[in-house]
Amino acid sequence: MRHKKVVKRPTQPDKIYNNVLVTKLINRIMKDGKKSVAEKLVYATLDGLKAKGLDPIATYEKVLTTVGPKVEIRAKRIGGANYQVPVEVKPERQKTLAIRWIVEAATSRPNRDYHSFDLKLVAEFLDALDEKGAAITKRNNTLKQADANRAFAHFRF
Repeated sequence: MRHKKVVKRPTQPDKIYNNVLVTKLINRIMKDGKKSVAEKLVYATLDGLKAKGLDPIATYEKVLTTVGPKVEIRAKRIGGANYQVPVEVKPERQKTLAIRWIVEAATSRPNRDYHSFDLKLVAEFLDALDEKGAAITKRNNTLKQADANRAFAHFRF
C-alpha cells in the first residue's frame, strides 16, 4: 500500500498584523469553523496588550519563546519495554506547543475574574511574561519529566 505524500501549504499571514504566528493563534482558537469570531478575540487580545503599553506582536513572540519547551519526552518501545526518551524540540514545534498551552491555560481560567476570553488571554500572556501561570507550569513539568528520564537519552529516534 502506497502512502500519498502530504503537501503542507504555508500558513498565510493575518490581515491586520501581517504575521503568520497571529494566524496560527486564530486557527487554534477557532471553533466550528467560525474564523471571524476567533479573529475578533485575538485582535481584542492584542489591543488589550497595546492598551497596557506593550507592543502586541513583540510581546506575543516573547511569550511564545518563553513558554515553548526546549526538550520534551517521547515514548519509544525497545525490546518489549516502553521508555520515555527526552528529545530536543524543533523551533516550529516549540511555537505550536506554546500556542496550544497558552490557549488551554486561558480556557481553564475561572470566569469569576474575567468576563471574556480575550481578557483571559491577555492575563495569560502577562503571566507568561512574569514566568508564572498555567502555561509556564506546563512547560516546567515537561522539562522536569525530560530531566527525570535523562538516563534514557541514549535511545535516539
